[in-house]
Amino acid sequence: MQDPTQERGGASWLQRVFEEVRGSSQLSVTPAEPPPVTVVAVERYLAEAPPPPSSPATGPAAAAPQYCYDVTLADGACQERCHLAPRLNGLVQRAHLRAGARLRLTRCSYLYEEKRLNYGFLCLEEMEPLGASAIGIATNTATASTPSRRPPPLRGEKKHYLPLWNNEDPYGDVWVTDRPQAQVGVEVSKLTSLSQLEMTWRSRVHFHPLLVRVMHKSRLRYFGKPEKKEDMPYQAYFEVADGSGMMSMVLWNSLCPEWYNSMKVGTVLLLEQYAIKESFPFKTQPTPGDSQMKRFSTIEISLNVRDPPTKINIIPEEMVKPEWGLPEVKYRFITRSELDDLPHNHSCDIVGLVTFVGRVERARKKEHGEDFWLYRWAHAIDGTSDQPFILELFATSQPDVFEHIHPMTYLVCTQMRVVRDISENPSSTVYLTTSNESQIFITGWHKGQPYTKDTKVKNFIQWTKTQNEAERLKKTVIGGYYPFPRPPDNFLKYCKNNKVGSVLKTIVEMGKEIEGLHYREHKRIAVQGIISAIRYISCSRAAEEDSGVEPIQTDASQSLESSAASKEDSGHRGKNTNLQNKEVLSLLGPHGTPGEKHQHQALLSKKSSVKRKTPRRLNTRAKQKSASAVPVSSCPYFTRSARRKFGLDESQHEDFVQDKNGQAVPDSSQHCTDKEGMSDIPETEEPGRTFDSWQSDLWAQVKDKLMKYLHHSKIFPESIPRRFDYIHKDLLMQQYNLHAAVHQPKETITEKNINEFKTAGGLGYYEVTVLGVNHDVATDVAFLPLFSPEDPHLFKLEDIQNDTLLSCMSCISARQQKTTSNERLSGMFPLSNEVVKAAMDLDGKHVICILDICHLGDDNVEVFLSKIYKTVEPGVLGPV
Repeated sequence: MQDPTQERGGASWLQRVFEEVRGSSQLSVTPAEPPPVTVVAVERYLAEAPPPPSSPATGPAAAAPQYCYDVTLADGACQERCHLAPRLNGLVQRAHLRAGARLRLTRCSYLYEEKRLNYGFLCLEEMEPLGASAIGIATNTATASTPSRRPPPLRGEKKHYLPLWNNEDPYGDVWVTDRPQAQVGVEVSKLTSLSQLEMTWRSRVHFHPLLVRVMHKSRLRYFGKPEKKEDMPYQAYFEVADGSGMMSMVLWNSLCPEWYNSMKVGTVLLLEQYAIKESFPFKTQPTPGDSQMKRFSTIEISLNVRDPPTKINIIPEEMVKPEWGLPEVKYRFITRSELDDLPHNHSCDIVGLVTFVGRVERARKKEHGEDFWLYRWAHAIDGTSDQPFILELFATSQPDVFEHIHPMTYLVCTQMRVVRDISENPSSTVYLTTSNESQIFITGWHKGQPYTKDTKVKNFIQWTKTQNEAERLKKTVIGGYYPFPRPPDNFLKYCKNNKVGSVLKTIVEMGKEIEGLHYREHKRIAVQGIISAIRYISCSRAAEEDSGVEPIQTDASQSLESSAASKEDSGHRGKNTNLQNKEVLSLLGPHGTPGEKHQHQALLSKKSSVKRKTPRRLNTRAKQKSASAVPVSSCPYFTRSARRKFGLDESQHEDFVQDKNGQAVPDSSQHCTDKEGMSDIPETEEPGRTFDSWQSDLWAQVKDKLMKYLHHSKIFPESIPRRFDYIHKDLLMQQYNLHAAVHQPKETITEKNINEFKTAGGLGYYEVTVLGVNHDVATDVAFLPLFSPEDPHLFKLEDIQNDTLLSCMSCISARQQKTTSNERLSGMFPLSNEVVKAAMDLDGKHVICILDICHLGDDNVEVFLSKIYKTVEPGVLGPV
């Protein structure tokens, strides 16, 4: 029996394959000349428990995958859900196979579910990827026949799909968005209180109704295991309170999809037929906004679908009466100026204007496991300090908010924890991280929230009205590699902070670590080696458009402030250079961004006036030499002896020519004729880059005798932080969010490429070669100098000033950026004397390199050098 939700048409190639494979005696076919098909959805669910091993003599079996994947394919006439063969799970885990992609199905089979009568499905065994789908094709096939309710997974007995990249977020239509509020009468005489429950719970089986307000809400916890049969293995904690105090309440299993989204902080609940149990001793505890509120910590309220079946009603806020004595939700908002005085692990709430938001990354929960935490970094300012809040935001079971955080939105984060380490480094940067009870809100979600009444929130809104939006917009950044938190100042502290058995990895093991990464998984590893060569790579930049148009900002008729006061803003209409409150776009939709519509129209209307800036030649002499100069790719590494010969260590600089892209190029005609001390020249180099390098004498001797040489110094578009652009906001957020499980083609598309957006980092980067301590293996890694002249607080040079080499490389890049955007300092040498001197100080010495590695999808893995420690003497380790 085929899936009843599948749609079939006479012209469908997928239908013909389905019928052919089901009728095959081998239950397997290899289609001849398969046409391209579009991946509509890739969905994940818990696998069934594997059967026990038949005999101990067979030895340990390979670990069975914990999750399965169903893939929906479309061919233009119909769409078909197929099971992905478990041995191909890596295609999803590394984002080779994703929604919106095109592929050819080269082999498939038919699988019968043995526990169900006449039920089977198509299984994908082999395929050929073809790249991204065209929007038009996806629109015709992906959305036309999407069922109103998603059927359960194909294999096993699971009833629902999980989110594709983590387990904490609600996913699918089984999760009710909002339960209707009840118009029920509350009989106060029949109510009990939390204090009475604590005194009488052991002597009672049935309890009187409870009337409580939700004070805190945790993220979802998924506790599904392949060997367990629970349909909806979810749990969520709430802290609820009445006039007598506060107690924990636990929502269990299938009640989570039904009620979790509706039980917001501030919601009033009428509970009947609930259970009382002893509290779980190890669960996290939020910090109450009201320190005087009594807490009942020995018991908790348990809500289940049975034993007994709990009855829940949500009471509308307008029906809540003062005589019920329910407490108001209170907060612990702090300003940025107050943060520096707060101790480690202090709980607080913050409000700010987002100036930077990083890409979404994942961290593995357990070594070799398949479960991940989802997180991203953000900066927010509140006007009380020139420093921003640095925020580590983990997914809080609010995917609609988490995926839409972008610069220039108002951000509220509750129950954040202070992270600092004053014992080791008093000057280390303090940041905030989410807790289990944190909630995140952005523009479009503030209306009606209890925090709108808070004084510090109102003060923040008043500050935003004094700000110039165009000026703030110039300092905003989105995405890219963000090296935070920085590694500690010494390697012993680094070892102490890591929870793995062996901290140091060999270079060969580093390669295996990279091969085992999942999509957007971030790891920080340490390898021991010798800094043997450094090459500066100047990325060619096309002329950038600079319209010079200031965004037009409309008045805000509703704001955080007006949400609390229910008054219209009386600001003037028309052009407004102030950063007005942006909650007005709540009227246009739940995810609106302030001023976007007007800004879009204003910028489009002046598009014709955009001019391109043409880089000018640096000097006439260089221009005359350019025709006869040796090609860029012919200028090799310089050894120490060669640099002495050319006087490069004596503060002399090369003349510059320009390549075809207008970049300054070292004039090689006077240097590359002398071959003494030169290394072999790469046969090909990527166009549009200029090179200049240093290498140690040791590297020149051993580089041709290596057993293994890994190359991980390439920079990818996702690695580069970009300036935020309102018009292309959706494209930028899509670039730095994770791939969606279900393809949702946009009605309007943009031709703009991600590389066309202005970068917020340096003009180039460094390729650093690390030689193994046994001189038999080596790897190239990248160092990306991150410095923002518009916002020096985004990427701070002082974070690496105790690394002489990295600090020198960053300072040179900073000086480059302080020149005009399309010019370089005349006579500036990319690999400066300071960098060469710092590298020579490490010549031949064993160092420990801290590397940040992240899988960006497909086969793209970035490897960045984040820290260098040198071994001063055996057993004593310190910073470079």
